[in-house]
Amino acid sequence: MQTLRSGAAALGLPLDDAQAAAFRRYAELLVAANQRVNLTSIVEPAAIETRHFLDSLTCAQPLLARWGAPEAVPPLRCVDVGSGGGFPGVPLRIALPQLRFVLVESTAKKARFLEELVAELGLVGVEVLSERAETLGQQPGHRESYDVAFARALAPLPTLLELTLPLLRPGGLLVAPRRGDDEAARAAGNAASRQLGGGPLQDHPVTLAPLADGRALTVVEKVAPTPAAYPRRPGLPAKRPLGAPSPRAAVAAPPPPD
Repeated sequence: MQTLRSGAAALGLPLDDAQAAAFRRYAELLVAANQRVNLTSIVEPAAIETRHFLDSLTCAQPLLARWGAPEAVPPLRCVDVGSGGGFPGVPLRIALPQLRFVLVESTAKKARFLEELVAELGLVGVEVLSERAETLGQQPGHRESYDVAFARALAPLPTLLELTLPLLRPGGLLVAPRRGDDEAARAAGNAASRQLGGGPLQDHPVTLAPLADGRALTVVEKVAPTPAAYPRRPGLPAKRPLGAPSPRAAVAAPPPPD
């Protein structure tokens, strides 16, 4: 885990021996489970360290920018939408153990892996929900109740925003690693964000050497309550994206794939 530890330190998230051991075990469990469940196409140890673990840890940058140091980040209530193999939620929880997480994964087999992973790593304060984000966003206890929402490799911007912003309280943050969104996609995203109570999309380039390939964090602050009509019923956010003036914007490139 030397690449991971060096990169994490450069991000302002130094890892101790216990945290490095947790990441090592995480990698082992991911590779083993991937033989049964299609979690990722990235299975080489070095690639897992960089393209899964370090990429996930970059999502902590907006939190560190706001609070200054890892130990100063409060016990935020976080949601990872479309968690898949646990990215970025589980790496963030290992590096910042004060965070509380709900990992949302609609595919039952992947959700079972996440439950096994959380139990094996002994992650307290982490819950796994096998549920559609559209459904969760209309449920009391989840709607407008999270401080931070994370989403990696989830969907084009308008769809991603409709699946995540309704879960955030006003003042909360959406953090989404992205790559490949063109101007049309960003215009559609900004229009969707306004409809959903979000502020303008802000881009924070990822400059860490192993990941400096055009990746950026798209960060959106929730500035007003989301209208009650959103999120719409399951499937509609993807089928009829908000704010898309053209089909090209609706199908803009998603973030880096797993």
